[in-house]
Amino acid sequence: MLHAQGPTATISGNITANGEAVPFSTVYVQHIGKGTSANGYGFYELKLPSGRHILQVSSQGYRSEVKELTIADNEQVTLDFELVKDALGLDEVVISATRNRVERKNAPVVVSTIKPRLLTATQSLSMADGLNYAPGVRVENNCQNCGFTQVRLNGLAGGYTQVLLNSRPVFSSLLGVYGLEQIPTNIIERIEVVRSGGSALYGSNAIAGTLNVITKDPILNTWEIGSNLALVNGEAADRVLTFNTSVVADDLNSGVTLFGTYRNREAWDANDDGFTELVELRNNTVGAKAFVRPNDRSRLSLNLNAIREYRRGGNRLNLAPQFTDITEELDHDTFIGGIDYEVNSKDNTSRFQVYSSASNTNRDSYYGGLGGGRTRQDSVLANNAFGSTRDLAWVNGIQITKGFKNNDVLTVGAEFNHTETEDQIPGYNRLIDQSVNSLGGYAQYEWKPTEKFTLMAGTRVDNVQVDGDYSIGGIDRGVDINQTAFSPRLTVSYQVLEDLKFRGGYARGFRAPQAFNEDLHISSVGGEPQFVILSDDLDTEYSNAYTGSFNYSKNINLLQLDFLLEGFFTTLEDPFTLVSTGAVLENGSILEEVRNGEGAKVYGTNFEFGVSPDPKWQFQLGGTLQKAQYDAPQLLYETDGTLGETDILVDEFVRNPNFYGYLNTAWIPSELFNLDITGTYTGRMTVPRVISDSGFLQLNDTNPFFDLNLKLESHVDFNENFMMTFTLGVKNIFNSFQDDFDVGPTRDSDYVYGPGAPRTFFLGVKIGKLH
Repeated sequence: MLHAQGPTATISGNITANGEAVPFSTVYVQHIGKGTSANGYGFYELKLPSGRHILQVSSQGYRSEVKELTIADNEQVTLDFELVKDALGLDEVVISATRNRVERKNAPVVVSTIKPRLLTATQSLSMADGLNYAPGVRVENNCQNCGFTQVRLNGLAGGYTQVLLNSRPVFSSLLGVYGLEQIPTNIIERIEVVRSGGSALYGSNAIAGTLNVITKDPILNTWEIGSNLALVNGEAADRVLTFNTSVVADDLNSGVTLFGTYRNREAWDANDDGFTELVELRNNTVGAKAFVRPNDRSRLSLNLNAIREYRRGGNRLNLAPQFTDITEELDHDTFIGGIDYEVNSKDNTSRFQVYSSASNTNRDSYYGGLGGGRTRQDSVLANNAFGSTRDLAWVNGIQITKGFKNNDVLTVGAEFNHTETEDQIPGYNRLIDQSVNSLGGYAQYEWKPTEKFTLMAGTRVDNVQVDGDYSIGGIDRGVDINQTAFSPRLTVSYQVLEDLKFRGGYARGFRAPQAFNEDLHISSVGGEPQFVILSDDLDTEYSNAYTGSFNYSKNINLLQLDFLLEGFFTTLEDPFTLVSTGAVLENGSILEEVRNGEGAKVYGTNFEFGVSPDPKWQFQLGGTLQKAQYDAPQLLYETDGTLGETDILVDEFVRNPNFYGYLNTAWIPSELFNLDITGTYTGRMTVPRVISDSGFLQLNDTNPFFDLNLKLESHVDFNENFMMTFTLGVKNIFNSFQDDFDVGPTRDSDYVYGPGAPRTFFLGVKIGKLH
């Protein structure tokens, strides 16, 4: 009971963990919606009316702590809090579940997170390195000549996953080709993974799910400089230099963080045929993120990122590309920026957001060469392989969130997305000229009739206009559609027991005909480029996704337990399928075509088990058991019958293992030392390999891989403003790596599978004010 309306009592205290201050923690008073933040020294002060109160203290990375007290008029009470590390992230706050901040354990959909602690433990230099450490997520390499990677979520290819940067869909089709390796980990605060389409808020292309990359906010006054040296197979050097610095005002009303990365990796040849398996890579990334609070109820934030990346593979890297046998050379210049403004109502029950974000990429490319004497072209013809790409993605939106007294939440909003892609190689008469405009509106309601039950129902309506011209070697195709799609989503969650939650959901999605990232990648086969073109009358692809899960989470004193068992079932209608046509164009290039394939279904189980006896120990094990198959045999290679070849048909998706998983073990005996053992497992799968000039395929069954890593780290505090961290370790200890790469200038550069790198030794050092 509250006996007074005015603030007549004062509560104050210190918030610590292991005797050290936890700065800027949040103190929230339940039932009356009042709160404050601790200062940089972990001290807080709060004036409240007299009566009985329940205070909850939370800080990202720590378990929430709740205390109850009763205060009298004009009383001054000291109430201290001692927090404990949240090793398994059970109390962390996520935003991808509902586009609003919510504790992960209370979210109505399952959200997995990949945090900096795990990215550091796995010695991940880019986003692509660390994504494998979440259920249902697998990054695969697709090209020896350029290092193209894509992320598969719940068994579906990269085009089915919506990649967001700070919750905005500016990760365009072109960025999706090489962008996973262009985002360095030192700028990442966390990666949130939502499998399947549990939320209506992120767009209909999120059929397999959503990856939301959240970059670091300015939280503390820190600075850090780091350097890392790795030797791929003990031979090729991979050098990285990073810096991060943040400045936050004493009143917490403004802050800015700056970051940068320089990376220089030498090319590496696995089989001494003179051609790369890992490409030469140079990356320079700089960026900033800032915020200002005009008042206690509003926040304006800005983020800027500039990326310059050069990559080259093939052979004779010291020569100009037109004088080599095979070269794929890409030079990217990318700018990504966004601005957000949000304001809360006086009673903190409503929030209004308006935002605008964009990415712009200019790319110069070369895909070709002389063919190693097989198709001896002169240097004039080799010049045909130079190309250029211009790519823009721009999103603007508003969102209104309204909370009600019974804890129901209504979220409505609208978004306008505009993308332009112009990709041309004049010498091959290759052109992709595509413009996509999408105007979407969404509404989602979280109904909470009881503390145990939540129903989240929503829908998104998108009007999509695609205007695209596609041509290669005299073959011209066009897309001109104006389509409106209705995508309903429904999710239920029920607290079966105090520590056991059930979640289930359904989502409808679609993909309109257009060029996705896989189509923009150009591979080399038989010494010639292999191009992709959309077929005539390509129909829209639709999906229906069903999920169900049980999640058991419990804190027992210092012990934490977390177990997730999740089932998924997705059907695809008229799925976009890549078919090798067997056609060789006049310029010698090979043609592949995107067609509507047979209906398909992908189903399986994700699991994750985590245990932390105390913050010094942590163990996580996760994996996916799945099946991805067509409703009828699917054409993969179409012959014209002139070479005695036959059509190749498959029943199941290729490049898709039925089982894959990961493990993560950490021992942190003190601040001075920690040890991490991490690893990934990739099961058997079928991988196609081109074995003729016409693109004729051979289907090969691969062996499984187990990629195990070891990392040692030592931390030394000289004083509160200067610290050093030393790291040493080895990745892929057992050298579990592909051993049957295709060789020579006429190789199939797409015949790549398994771990991304062989055994690699590394060491590093960081200096600065790291906490």
